[in-house]
Amino acid sequence: MPFVSIRITREGNTAEQKAQVIREVTETLERVLHKPPEWTHIVIEEVDTDNWGFGGHTTTAVRQGLVPMPGSQPKNSG
Repeated sequence: MPFVSIRITREGNTAEQKAQVIREVTETLERVLHKPPEWTHIVIEEVDTDNWGFGGHTTTAVRQGLVPMPGSQPKNSG
């Protein structure tokens, strides 16, 4: 019985989009691994951007431009 856990940030994801992700992941497991859809379980967890961090900063801070995007090059000031 396949179990797939997907974590995404909580922001503007519609019920229709999440249903499409569930449908397409299920179809992929059926096509590639020959797993029956009725045995496939998909869980989508939505995490607040204050609780998701990378590069030493919260996603909220990065998206608000409060800190530079991790991995980005500093702008040349001269």
